[in-house]
Amino acid sequence: MASNTRGAAVSNVGRVRSNNQDSGYAGHDLFLVADGMGGHAGGDVASAIATNHIKQVDREYDDPEVARETLKNALLEANEALAETVYEHPELTGMGTTVSAALRVGDFMALAHIGDSRIYLWREGELTQVSTDHTFVQRLVDTGRITEEEAAVHPRRSVLMRVLGDVDAHPDVDSWILETRPGDRWLMCSDGLHGVVKSELIARILANPASPKTVADRLLKASLDGGAPDNVTVIVIDIDRGDQPHEPVTVGSAAAPLSYVTDASRPRAPRLPLPSLLLHPTRPVQVPTHFEPQTEDYLGELIEEDERRHRRRRAFWISFAIIAAVVLAAIGVLGYQWTQTRYYVGIAPDGNVAIYRGVQQQVGPWHLSHIYQETELQAGDLTDFERQQLRQTTNPSSLQDARGIVGQLSHGG
Repeated sequence: MASNTRGAAVSNVGRVRSNNQDSGYAGHDLFLVADGMGGHAGGDVASAIATNHIKQVDREYDDPEVARETLKNALLEANEALAETVYEHPELTGMGTTVSAALRVGDFMALAHIGDSRIYLWREGELTQVSTDHTFVQRLVDTGRITEEEAAVHPRRSVLMRVLGDVDAHPDVDSWILETRPGDRWLMCSDGLHGVVKSELIARILANPASPKTVADRLLKASLDGGAPDNVTVIVIDIDRGDQPHEPVTVGSAAAPLSYVTDASRPRAPRLPLPSLLLHPTRPVQVPTHFEPQTEDYLGELIEEDERRHRRRRAFWISFAIIAAVVLAAIGVLGYQWTQTRYYVGIAPDGNVAIYRGVQQQVGPWHLSHIYQETELQAGDLTDFERQQLRQTTNPSSLQDARGIVGQLSHGG
């Protein structure tokens, strides 16, 4: 069938970073976002090299499986290109990039993904995340150790488990095929968007029938309004909506000449050992960051640290619960003791007038009063007015007052 794909790409440095290490591409049939890491050691170089390499496969395909395989291989070849660049420029050691890419083939999308950038599908009013974050906290979520809500605020939420770069010669790239329909709207973004803007707001913005460019700009604005501590790159793709074609556009660091991003005048960073290159920061840093842990020792340390954090948190809440229980028990005891200093006059179950100790309330099945002294005065000997007064509860402040009321009733009788 004849197909029409409309897309738009926007990228912004954000409100905190000094340079844009993201790259994005919205082509004829290929769309991708790459989030570079490595600080001044070359995050912008990594995302630019990967984007410019992968976008060469932007052409028509007859078979979605061929497109999927081609796209996955393009990411692996980009990984080799990054390794070669580091070999030629040792000062770029530790650079890397995430990549999330989609290649349309008729009624299908061939997808490839590595890292923590995301691919979403908005269809018939529902937003679905179709990619899986390759992060330490996502692994904890997948294994049931923490919830999605805890992952959003976890201190290790920035640790990536997989990226393209000079760390792994054979990275594990996710690739799969999904059906797409007319009216679908796809979103690809760096964590500068999904790490700041809640999915509910993303869905509301995507629901607007405006053009992909307008929607992408609104998503960018939402991130900037939220503080945008990281670079923000957004790709919006419409499937068979309207007939206005778009020209391929490259944004972010990949839009600059590669000779600029590898220029010898750029700042040089010291070569650092791998464990120093593990975080994808949300704030500016002075050293290369955001890299995939490659050693079991390091991963074990992260897991042990997380377990210690959970133990500390459990100990805190257990202590809090014990203290709260003690305080509530003390309040209950003091409150009950106070009620036993109060007296009132009422009618006992056998119909005699009695002095009650306590108050006329109850907590669950427990009454807060009991008969202190039962008189020989029967309720039947009282006038209707006197009986009504007793039923409406008399709460004297002392035993002496209660006895005075009984005396008045006896005298009146």
